[in-house]
Amino acid sequence: MDADEREIYQFLKSWGGQPIAAREICRRASSKQRFQKDPEWAKPILLRMVGHGILESNSTGHYHIKRISKKSGYKQPASPDTVEILEEGVEKAEAAGGESDIGPDECPDQL
Repeated sequence: MDADEREIYQFLKSWGGQPIAAREICRRASSKQRFQKDPEWAKPILLRMVGHGILESNSTGHYHIKRISKKSGYKQPASPDTVEILEEGVEKAEAAGGESDIGPDECPDQL
């Protein structure tokens, strides 16, 4: 991220995920002099940040920081010892014939 992207990111972060109009970002994310010199300075940067997946925009032209879901987050690889233990557990379960302690009246598939 360059300095302009960081400036916009910090401004949007201060709003706590609330969508902000591009015009408002141009006006308030930087100095008054920068807005007077070029009133649309942030628009190409906003589009670039959307392209990089940092921001999201809606149909009305409002932008907010992209939320990261915990389900699609980083998955830490398991250690070789853990993988070995899990594979042994699967082998034991398959050797047992897949029998379970759940009775036929307790199984939700058969209700």
